[in-house]
Amino acid sequence: MDMKIDAAKVEHMLDEAGGADKQRLDSILDRAESFKGLSPEDVAALLTTDSGPHIERMFKIAGSIKEEIYGERIVMFAPLYVSDYCVNKCRYCGFSCDNKFSRRRLSMDEIKAEAEILERMGHKRLAVEAGEDPVNCPIDYILDAIKTIYSMKADTGEIRRVNVNIAATTGDNYKKLRDVGIGTYILFQETYHEPTYSELHESGPKKDFDYHLTSFDRAMRSGIDDVGGGVLFGLYDWRFEVLGLMLHNRHLDETYGAGFHTISMPRLCPAEGMDMSSYRILSDEDFKRVVATVRIAVPYTGMIISTRESPAMRKELIKLGISQISGGSSVEVGGYAARQAGGEQFELADGRPAIDVLRWLMDESLVPSFCTACYRKGRTGDRFMSLAKSGNIKNVCLPNALMTLCEYMMDYGDDAFRNQAGALIEKNIPKIKNEKMRELTKGSIKRIKNGERDLYV
Repeated sequence: MDMKIDAAKVEHMLDEAGGADKQRLDSILDRAESFKGLSPEDVAALLTTDSGPHIERMFKIAGSIKEEIYGERIVMFAPLYVSDYCVNKCRYCGFSCDNKFSRRRLSMDEIKAEAEILERMGHKRLAVEAGEDPVNCPIDYILDAIKTIYSMKADTGEIRRVNVNIAATTGDNYKKLRDVGIGTYILFQETYHEPTYSELHESGPKKDFDYHLTSFDRAMRSGIDDVGGGVLFGLYDWRFEVLGLMLHNRHLDETYGAGFHTISMPRLCPAEGMDMSSYRILSDEDFKRVVATVRIAVPYTGMIISTRESPAMRKELIKLGISQISGGSSVEVGGYAARQAGGEQFELADGRPAIDVLRWLMDESLVPSFCTACYRKGRTGDRFMSLAKSGNIKNVCLPNALMTLCEYMMDYGDDAFRNQAGALIEKNIPKIKNEKMRELTKGSIKRIKNGERDLYV
């Protein structure tokens, strides 16, 4: 059965969970400390409590999960916007069809130019993004774009994984995306509250709430193992949205054997043609609580924060569970080739170059990772989740992170960067608990310094 969500039932769950007593909250958080995740009913209780001590404990548990499961690794990626044509009228989006600006779709040569810039920035994984327009941006164009990106190789690197964030589509089109070798199919529900969804999506195919909601069912039935969800926090009450995400995750896990591979955590930002005063803007404290709650509820799901958030907020959220961030991003079509004003889907809060983001992460003793090994080793879908939940995934994640950081420092870093990254690598090698894997990593680091590339386990 495809995903269904009833707004009244979700509201009832939150009402029923409200006011949970100390014993109930203690019991939930005791179980959370086992890193086994929580049920949507447990999550509802955490979302509705006003108990300061329990909220503080949630933050501590989220931090412990981040440290134990993900360690100091932070996976890096960049978005690549290929088309801003869109037939949908969405009140919150800069691409909305009623916004008047000069729209464009990149040619394959222009996509090559953008991909080459990203390769020379050191990126290994991209998220292809596009508005919805079946005439100006059909599925065959997206497929050609992916093939073009995979065919590219700069002097020092190549894009090894292409994720895709495009509109809900048909099972046949998901099969085409699978066959061309996408990584994760990403789609934001925007809001799980159907009345709000209907109000904000005034016209266009995206207005169909049920078709949008069931996109992952079609994708997973079509053989796409990894899907990534998300909502746009600020469109409706954040408690409702988090619970909607958890109910969706449970549906996918029970139906297909794997829930979300990633959950993106975008917070509403100003965009062309929108009035921010009409939305439910989250405070920083509430947003931190959102991130902590999701991290506790789904310990093994990757969590993504983009450059919508400031460096200071990204620093705090990483401690609470974020495991993937973008760096050096542009949200403009053709924006890497010409970073010029106008035509952006939303405003950015972190506009630092990618290498500055990496230096900042290393200053915080975090390990930037460009790893794409799981997707090329077949560790996807239920195979990834079984490995993750067993605790064995970290035996390969840190080694691969260190190898890709070494590769980056050799190809893109100046002397100061190499010294900083080299010291960080040496500091983290002893943290690889498996002796055989530790020695393999040491050997691979030497091979990379001697000129070999793309080593992974």
